[in-house]
Amino acid sequence: MSSGWRYALRRFFLCIALLSPLCAVGQAVEQQTAAIASAHPLATAAGQEIFARGGNAFDAAVAVAAALAVVEPYSSGLGGGGFWLLHRARDGYQVMVDGRETAPRRATPALYFDRQGNPIRGATTQGGRSAAIPGVPAALVHVARNYGKLPLAASLAPAIRYARDGFEVDPRYARIAGLRERFLQDQASAARIFLHNRQAPQPGYALRQPELAATLARLAGEGRDGFYAGEVAQALVAAANAAGGVWQLADLADYQVVERAPVRFHYRGAIITAAALPSAGGVALAQSLNILERFRLGDARGPDTAHLVVEALRRAFQDRALYLGDGDFVPVPVDRLVSKAYAERRAATINPASATPSETLDQEQLAHAESGNTTHYSVIDTEGNRVAATLSVNWLFGSGIVGEGTGVLLNNEMDDFSLRPDVPNSYRLRGGSANAIAPGKRPLSSMTPAFVEDEKGVLILGAPGGARIVSQVLLAILDYLAAPQVDLARMVRAPRYHHQWWPDRVEVEPEGFPADWRAALEAKGHQVQVANRKWGNLQVVFKSKRDGRALAASDPRGSDVGSY
Repeated sequence: MSSGWRYALRRFFLCIALLSPLCAVGQAVEQQTAAIASAHPLATAAGQEIFARGGNAFDAAVAVAAALAVVEPYSSGLGGGGFWLLHRARDGYQVMVDGRETAPRRATPALYFDRQGNPIRGATTQGGRSAAIPGVPAALVHVARNYGKLPLAASLAPAIRYARDGFEVDPRYARIAGLRERFLQDQASAARIFLHNRQAPQPGYALRQPELAATLARLAGEGRDGFYAGEVAQALVAAANAAGGVWQLADLADYQVVERAPVRFHYRGAIITAAALPSAGGVALAQSLNILERFRLGDARGPDTAHLVVEALRRAFQDRALYLGDGDFVPVPVDRLVSKAYAERRAATINPASATPSETLDQEQLAHAESGNTTHYSVIDTEGNRVAATLSVNWLFGSGIVGEGTGVLLNNEMDDFSLRPDVPNSYRLRGGSANAIAPGKRPLSSMTPAFVEDEKGVLILGAPGGARIVSQVLLAILDYLAAPQVDLARMVRAPRYHHQWWPDRVEVEPEGFPADWRAALEAKGHQVQVANRKWGNLQVVFKSKRDGRALAASDPRGSDVGSY
């Protein structure tokens, strides 16, 4: 029997053991009054285990994030960062827990340019200069202590077990490790952990990470000091600096989680809550929907409505490049950008019959003085507490740097800063001085965890995908609000398109849109480019106001998704 078949059978029995019909990719199922959707069945199982032990949605969120750090190291981990959007049912309190990475205190723009003033190739994506100070461990401790019911050690127990005892590599891990095989081979510690005999492991291979298990155990026993001080901190600093970084122990010791008020707005009778700065996602989502509210929309996949969605995204991403950055460092006119009045003025510049070339799009000057790879999971518990969390290490397997003896893979999130307005990052996003590198600053992100509340119920959603996260979440919200009946499976399967101001083109998924659809967009002046692969891994949960039932669905684009 092949390793692939062995893996499929083991996964089948795991699904049976979890009593989780949603191990079938992309399907939705009722599961009493609580639900979890994540990008891996073992992460979903970790959250379910915490529910069974009496934990709430916040405890489950800690367990899912920690489990993903073990089983999905190419997308997230203790060496990365993220945003946790929380809703506490007992008093309606909503907050975004900002666990985004920060620039080391010795980081300056000059580190990333040569003597001729040219960007150093790979400086923001490889090696020690590419790694920012991680925020995930501090955020897990913060969420558990301030919002959970169980001790942190209880919520981390499933992840510690997965790391210590091992888990069977799935086809997605095998495929991604194959894509990054040469990159990982160049990093001795990473190759030892994530490859098998210096080659990408096959599905069914048991991947054990005892060093990561020990680091998780330190975090469970010592709290943030188990990561940001002592042996772990010393090993991380040494690894980053050996690869050309400028870390100091004080960078880790001084890292702080920040609680922020989310972006909150109304759209056609729904209340939408999304991530705040330094995520650009919530602002872009609010701007896009506020603009679209000025138009009569049809099916979001119809060419006429798609044209309007593209034009709204074009304007939102232009404003991202011009204005957005870490609000703790630069004044950002968020209130104006997300206002209905500003959207009305922006909407007035849209011609329903033709595209506006990005290079000719006027910029409305706002006064700054009035205030610049990934995974997602969604959770709701029986009480109505809910979490939408999006986490990242940026590129697949991040910087490739592992702290010796820690099992912690560091991010390469310094790429999310803007080096210069004319120098795009690896996602082709441009930015201005508001998102320039500065010590302790948090780079802009596209991560967009969100809640949508209307008369039907509550939708909790988010996705990975770099700049394409915003368009994924936007399209899912439009689909949800337009449909009289909730169909999560259809929502996560629907084809996707994307525009981000620059480069000036509409990207579409392969096989998602027929030739006549593309021709209709091109007739309006859009350049349409068919991507070479599908993107995203949308994770959605819905709880009905009518009967309290909870549903979950995971994106079929991820072969390893699991929800219950």
